[in-house]
Amino acid sequence: YFHGAFLTGANLSGANFSGAYLYGVYLKGANFSGANFSGANFSGANLGWAYLTGADLTGADLTSTDLSGAFADQATKWPEGFDPKAAEVTFE
Repeated sequence: YFHGAFLTGANLSGANFSGAYLYGVYLKGANFSGANFSGANFSGANLGWAYLTGADLTGADLTSTDLSGAFADQATKWPEGFDPKAAEVTFE
């Protein structure tokens, strides 16, 4: 449970946040490469310019999440029906 936390630029690559409650968290520029976010709640969070390469976001709630400028790759897993390009995610 990280409601409203500021983790700007944090290096949490490979971390397990499966099912975590990250509502309204400010994660701009954080490194989450290879992290597990399956089933996490990111409603209203800011992940702009975050590194999501290889991250698992299956089943995550990305409602009103700012992903503009976030970095992902073909290994990044998204929730069913989510369009990362429409969310302005950059692919490496």
